[in-house]
Amino acid sequence: MTAGTAFLVLSLIFAMAAAFSWMRGKAAAGKALALASFFAAVLASAWLFWLILHDRFDIDYVWSYSSLDLPLVYKISAFWAGQQGSFLLWLFFHAAAGAALALRARLGNAGQAVFFFLQALLAALVLFYSPFAVTEGYAPADGAGMNPLLQDPWMAIHPPLVFFGYALLAVPYAASLGALLSEKADSTAWLALARSWALVAWALLGAGIFVGAFWAYKVLGWGGWWGWDPVENSSLVPWLAAGVLVHLLSAARVRPTNLALAHLSAIFSYALALYGTFLARSGLLGDFSVHSFSGTGVGLWLVAVDAIVALAGLSLLVWRAGKFPKGSPYPAHRSREFFLLLGCLALTFLAIIVFIGMSMPLLTGLGGDSAAVDTGFYVKTSLPLAICMLLAMAAASLLHYGEGQVSLPKALIGAIFVGAAAAGLAGVREVSSLVLAGAAAVAAFASVLAWRGGALRLAAAVAHAGAALALFTMALAAAGTSTTLEFVPDEPQSFGRNSILYEGMELSESRREKEYVFRVDGEEVRALTKLSASGEDAAREPAIAHGAAGDIYIAPSPAAVGHEIVLQRGRAILEGDVAYRLEHVMEEEEPDDEGRRLFLADIAVTDGETVDLAEVSLTAAGMKATTESFAVLDGKRRLRLLGISEDRKSIMLQILPAIEEEARLPLTASVSEKPLLWLLWLGAAFTFFGTSCALRRRC
Repeated sequence: MTAGTAFLVLSLIFAMAAAFSWMRGKAAAGKALALASFFAAVLASAWLFWLILHDRFDIDYVWSYSSLDLPLVYKISAFWAGQQGSFLLWLFFHAAAGAALALRARLGNAGQAVFFFLQALLAALVLFYSPFAVTEGYAPADGAGMNPLLQDPWMAIHPPLVFFGYALLAVPYAASLGALLSEKADSTAWLALARSWALVAWALLGAGIFVGAFWAYKVLGWGGWWGWDPVENSSLVPWLAAGVLVHLLSAARVRPTNLALAHLSAIFSYALALYGTFLARSGLLGDFSVHSFSGTGVGLWLVAVDAIVALAGLSLLVWRAGKFPKGSPYPAHRSREFFLLLGCLALTFLAIIVFIGMSMPLLTGLGGDSAAVDTGFYVKTSLPLAICMLLAMAAASLLHYGEGQVSLPKALIGAIFVGAAAAGLAGVREVSSLVLAGAAAVAAFASVLAWRGGALRLAAAVAHAGAALALFTMALAAAGTSTTLEFVPDEPQSFGRNSILYEGMELSESRREKEYVFRVDGEEVRALTKLSASGEDAAREPAIAHGAAGDIYIAPSPAAVGHEIVLQRGRAILEGDVAYRLEHVMEEEEPDDEGRRLFLADIAVTDGETVDLAEVSLTAAGMKATTESFAVLDGKRRLRLLGISEDRKSIMLQILPAIEEEARLPLTASVSEKPLLWLLWLGAAFTFFGTSCALRRRC
């Protein structure tokens, strides 16, 4: 048993013991055991960090996601780059929340027992699918390295935000079940605590989703900032459910007849987080998502845990149904409660629709071939629900709790037309998108009026205005244009009202990055292509020109530069006016201290006037191969060794043009306009700030 595995076992045992201690009413013992479980999770996490930072490639997880040449920031994020590490991260956050709860013991004995039972299940999952498994038989000298698409600074931020949010959703769930298990099932005492933790979880999940969207926007291959990808949706659904939860907890505090709905929302918020994790990490979405993990046995475990969570919660809710206060969930149709519930209903229907869509590969796979829904399904169904939610949000913002009169100021009515007109001027022609823009303008303006009139706190007004601003930007997406252009260096191209000039390609000194240099209306922007150790395209980033009117987004298409030939020893091949002949292949007898083995090939090259002898090399370490190009004929050609046959009698050779020639080759690129996209990021920031600020009474 490795040290990391021992720490996981201890965390599991202590969490289970803490759950039983709280169940038996022994709070002091439960507190001590909860802290012990947390410290064991900390030690397990610290041990994995140590293994990664010290290049312990005898550990399979470290070998899979790290390497000797990986920069420090990516070695840190390698902790959660794979499934096993991300589950350990989830356990760490859950245990940290458990330690905080244990120190204050505000969940009550039953709620604490539920929370630490969940922690034990999570610890068992990490133990079952451990990041500390040892590679049997040998210790590789180098690791396979991290996927170049994941080598991005946002990788250090996005997964922790999402998993922290998932972990904190366990608190409202435990608080709900703790109340249902108590003698006073109709108590509202749990609502305040649950709402505080739900707000933090909602803010973290929302921040994680928008950080992920920004990351996907600036890296080609993820499908844009939002593509209704099933894995993207797997985190969207819990976030929508958490939004419903936050508002239903508020409604239940004011009107206890909403207590059953608050319990139901707390149960489903956490269950949906587990279900989304199952979909993303079971391998079921491998053919339908660019974000999906490969299939492993962890899927069955997640299904079992999710089933326990959902069935336990729903069973208790049905058992205690007769204890809840009876009556209408709202005092009148002209009340904040009514419109708040209407907005929650719209969000719930949206979550259900996205849930069905993202589950379609699973559902259709039960009867035969799996199939996914088209993105048009989401657009058509989500638009009317978003409009309904925005209008309900506007009306609820202008009312106090209790019966009231909805009175729309003339300026608010005018906001509908201003929003729609602004979208129309931006180029939107679809009626549904114009209506969405108008509704978003109404909701944003209503939030400001409600704050000034005292009906809303600043935090809620900022969060609501931010959400409206983000949805307004989404309505403008219908006005975006896109085309494919053929660029010749130093010949400007017109795109709408913009002029785009391609200046050529630049190769970095390390020979591991290509930059395509553009000028958009005089402003220099660069598209980046990261190269693998073997010289192939590994990850691509677009060139983005930011402006007040929006972004100009330039995505160069992968270009096939050069070609491959097979050379047999002693035989010449004529390519154009240049002949190539393999003279000799040599292999170092022993690998170096880092396990790398060097292969050399001598190639005679002639164009009829000049004869060169090129010594191309390939360095192999395990499954990784590194090769550098070799210039011949005064730089007119570059040669790269790609592979060597087992009998050493033939090689695979790549022939590349001169760097100067490649830099001046024509380029095909997709060019698109993103109207006012900066408003989307601003709206997301407002929503996060407002949600976070809601935790502080003075906001």
